[in-house]
Amino acid sequence: MTVDDTGSGNGAPRGPRGRDTGGGSEASGSAASGDPAPGGRRGSGPGAPERGLPDLPDRAERGPDQPDDAGHTEPRQDPLALRIEGLILGAERRYTPFQAARAAGVSMELASRFWRAMGFADIGQAKALTEADVLALRRLAGLVEAGLLSEAMAVQVARSTGQTTARLAEWQIDSFLEGLTEPPEPGMTRTEVTYPLIELLLPELEEFLVYVWRRQLAASTGRVIQVADDEEMVDRRFAVAFADLVGFTRLTRRMEEEELGELVEAFETTAADLVAARGGRLVKTLGDEVLFAADDAGTAAEIALLLIETMANDGSMPELRVGMTFGTITTRMGDVFGTTVNLASRLTSIAPKNAILVDSAFAAELVRTGEAPASEAEAAAAEDPGEYRFALQPMHQRPVRGLGAVEPWLLTRRD
Repeated sequence: MTVDDTGSGNGAPRGPRGRDTGGGSEASGSAASGDPAPGGRRGSGPGAPERGLPDLPDRAERGPDQPDDAGHTEPRQDPLALRIEGLILGAERRYTPFQAARAAGVSMELASRFWRAMGFADIGQAKALTEADVLALRRLAGLVEAGLLSEAMAVQVARSTGQTTARLAEWQIDSFLEGLTEPPEPGMTRTEVTYPLIELLLPELEEFLVYVWRRQLAASTGRVIQVADDEEMVDRRFAVAFADLVGFTRLTRRMEEEELGELVEAFETTAADLVAARGGRLVKTLGDEVLFAADDAGTAAEIALLLIETMANDGSMPELRVGMTFGTITTRMGDVFGTTVNLASRLTSIAPKNAILVDSAFAAELVRTGEAPASEAEAAAAEDPGEYRFALQPMHQRPVRGLGAVEPWLLTRRD
């Protein structure tokens, strides 16, 4: 097992109540022990923890480090950290990486690729793995053997799951512990508070995670099956947009870290809510910037204008600028790539404050769908000028880094 870019463990949840969908929670012990390693599923069985906060022996009573059955001497770990790990994983440490790979019937090379993809740290041959780790290896390898996934695709599944859940786990632990102002009992440390907190939250969060995942999977599958052909399924035409806080670098020098964190969280929350409510998809957040996508230009335009208007009405928030494009993009592991995405980023960097710049393809799509006039003369000649939602104003041609000269259009809402 070696660490990948994330350096964190991840969790693969159970299915709906009463149904096991794939080896349960592969969560690491990183939140508890500082030594991330794959883990097991919560449940009863050998090594399942007793409920309640454990009684902790004094450090002097725990004795020196002891060698395991294979003669490896492993550092003595904090007993509370091990109890918390056992509570989360639901099983005791039983296997070394080599033993787990052999029990799963896969090569050590393939097991290492899967573990590395999931973000588990290198633990050498320490006995830190559980039955659930063995089951997870069997299932991933079984999908490859059955021809349902290629080996490369199975690694991608492991990597995307690991990266997503690692961030989720870190956020949850940080947020829950930060929200505790007083321990439930006088004299308890934050570390000791962690055990009963996780004991209460774990089953509920696990079920909620599965619910959200299934909902998102259903929505994503629905979008894919509506695509006309296989080629478009891989390289689809979307509207993509970057929304960027103006002057964020200057703010970082003036504001306290806590204030800055609250501002970023408020921005991301506002953006996420507006994008979701209007039918767009938040691709990712980058602190002072968000990237979102929509199936059509009209939806993206409405989201961008609402973002500008909402932020402008909040005196505590800085100005916003948006760059949007429309065209073919490549999607991979939940992210988007391609010239269309790069151009949206470049347009954002040259957009004025509280303004939206779009490329010619985006403008043409709004005209094609009847949501914006090709010119003000066309709008004046229309029987019902109010049928147009948006206005487009051509701007001077501008050079953008790496993409040559472009002619942006200023997008506004028609009065």
